Amino acid sequence: MPNRGTQWMTFLGVFVCLFLYAAQAGAATSRIGYPRAMEGPMVGYVTPDTISIWVRLAGEFRVQVEHSASPDFSGSRKTEAVKPSKETDDYTAVLRMTGLEPSTTYHYRILINGQKDPYLGAYTARTAPGGPARFKAAFGSCPRYQRDPVQPIWLGLAKLQPDLFFWIGDNIYGDTLLPEMLAEEYRKQLSVPNLRPFLASVPQLAVWDDHDFGLNDHDRTNPVKEGALAVFRQYWANPSHGLPETPGVFFNYSYGGVDFFFLDCRYYRDPNEDPDGPGKTFLGAGQMAWLKEGLTRSTAPFKVLVSGSGWSNAKGTGGDSWASCLHERDALFDFIRDQSVAGVLLISGDTHTGEFNAIPWSEKGGYDYYDLVSSPLAQQASTGWRNRFPELRVRTPYEGVNAGLMEFDPAVSPPTVSLNLVDVDGNPVWTPVTLTADDLRNGTASARSKTPLP
Repeated sequence: MPNRGTQWMTFLGVFVCLFLYAAQAGAATSRIGYPRAMEGPMVGYVTPDTISIWVRLAGEFRVQVEHSASPDFSGSRKTEAVKPSKETDDYTAVLRMTGLEPSTTYHYRILINGQKDPYLGAYTARTAPGGPARFKAAFGSCPRYQRDPVQPIWLGLAKLQPDLFFWIGDNIYGDTLLPEMLAEEYRKQLSVPNLRPFLASVPQLAVWDDHDFGLNDHDRTNPVKEGALAVFRQYWANPSHGLPETPGVFFNYSYGGVDFFFLDCRYYRDPNEDPDGPGKTFLGAGQMAWLKEGLTRSTAPFKVLVSGSGWSNAKGTGGDSWASCLHERDALFDFIRDQSVAGVLLISGDTHTGEFNAIPWSEKGGYDYYDLVSSPLAQQASTGWRNRFPELRVRTPYEGVNAGLMEFDPAVSPPTVSLNLVDVDGNPVWTPVTLTADDLRNGTASARSKTPLP
């Protein structure tokens, strides 16, 4: 039987070994940095069986997402580990939880080098419905961190519990020839404390406008557009970015029986001041062909065209909107009419004013196009609308922080959508406009009956 002296020496030896191991591990950690997330997590695109999670790390570490349908993580699974680098990813990664069930809430947490991130908790995210279903999609533009680093509107939006959120341009104010400064602005914006819980639970999709494209009011001549696109791809978890032969930020996305077409209104755009006519483009030939094909193929009752730039003619000739390229805009509207593509809705941002306009194409044999404009999310509002006159105003413009809200019910007959803006606290700005799919068919005039300005 070992005596006490032998037992004490054994204990002391084990203690010394553990101490040396911990010291070596600590020294190794000190050499490589402490594994942790710097920004995120952020939920990206979701499908009925997939949830994508974006995160940016403090260094070149292995990262995974552990997830379960149970809050205690019983029966959890892990995504495949990835190891983002500074050179190719700026330490950002998109992890995909796959093999999931539709319309199901999952609990998830971030693992770095196989361990739970000590500074993050557990979060929830939900898969998309497996078919037509009632849902809410919110959107907005123009959050300027320098102007408002607090951004209380995210708390108002969180109360509404939208199923999706769309960033539709000027998501940062980069205004630089240095792509690394664009990345720095993304890091600031995605770190806003009021925003972070919203990012971690609500799917986020994005396109850009001029300030995140790199330069104010810019176009295809932007000398840093390729660098800006590379940064954009690193900081958003969209389902795709352009086409192999046509780079850009445009993509299409389906959710709950509604089709969304997110447009890139900068990469191929001719300068605003160029004379308008058949040779001038806003989207470029490749993107326009993609859009037309997608619209004619879609059987969804509602097809939402998402544009960073406003659709109306209000800014006039040469204005920084579709007003500078009315020939192409009108040709697209004629195409929709001639191909009997029903159910097209328009949303946009940029103007620093909440607007609800309509373009009455029923007067040309089609149907009326509604353009719901949300801006700004966190920025000084503008009164410039008072000197702009779109084709038709559906509601009096709102001079305050706002977000757009679309409430779809494609499962009823006929399918319906309710459109409105909400203020900084999530309260409705106007009496909502409710449309049925029947309102958005050739030969139907509806806008003027919905335009009593409250």
